[in-house]
Amino acid sequence: SSSAAWRAVARHVDRASTTLWAPDLRGRGASATVGSPYGVDRHADDLLAVAAHVGAERFVLIGHSLGAYIALLAAARAERGSVAGLVLVDGGLPLPAPGDDVDPDAVLDATLGPAIERLGRVFPDWAAYEEFWREHPALASDWNDDIVAYLRYDVGADDDGGGGLRSRVVPDAVRADGRDLLTGERRFGAALGQVACPVTLLRAPRGLFDEPEPFQPDDLVHLWSDRVAALTDSVVEDVNHYTILMGDRGAPAVARALDPHVDACSSAP
Repeated sequence: SSSAAWRAVARHVDRASTTLWAPDLRGRGASATVGSPYGVDRHADDLLAVAAHVGAERFVLIGHSLGAYIALLAAARAERGSVAGLVLVDGGLPLPAPGDDVDPDAVLDATLGPAIERLGRVFPDWAAYEEFWREHPALASDWNDDIVAYLRYDVGADDDGGGGLRSRVVPDAVRADGRDLLTGERRFGAALGQVACPVTLLRAPRGLFDEPEPFQPDDLVHLWSDRVAALTDSVVEDVNHYTILMGDRGAPAVARALDPHVDACSSAP
């Protein structure tokens, strides 16, 4: 994903009280050429560096999917009192680690599907790339201008000079980050125990392919709600893993979830 995924949320935040900074992670968008090392720890450090660069002394961290795990790590290692709130959008709760005999790359291919497949393909033109995504079951019924803008930001000219287009996302970054996500149960669990601010979890009832099994299931939420007193859980109705952020129903709900945490930024730590 990239910063362009936040376009819809940005349109719904209260601009009188909120500035939303959405950086591209290493290996994505305008940060595609930043280079390695990749991985969730480096992204968390980068996120805090962005906060320092823009002069944010007290701020709210929000992340979606992989970004939720990165925001969690950043919140756990930030200077105490600097993070007023943490919003996890369909991610952030530690996933059960796969067995030692399971190849993490095979799991990534199975769970991300077209999102991974596109990284190895050259598309003849924009129409072909758009059509590829229009067939994705999580997007087909909720297609909108924000998704189109997100996809246009994702592609660039292919380096072979043939005039085709390909995703700007660096495959090595996706693989490295995905392995961290799949094997980081202890790391993310420890971070949840260290976070010293209110945590809001927003969940989609449907998954990455619009299937009825959510990415953050009820049993996982119940497990961590019992362990983290500051965790508040909320389900956004009629969205999936992608449309909770970029859909017409999901984006306003995400923006509203920011409000109480933004209000806390003006209060003393």
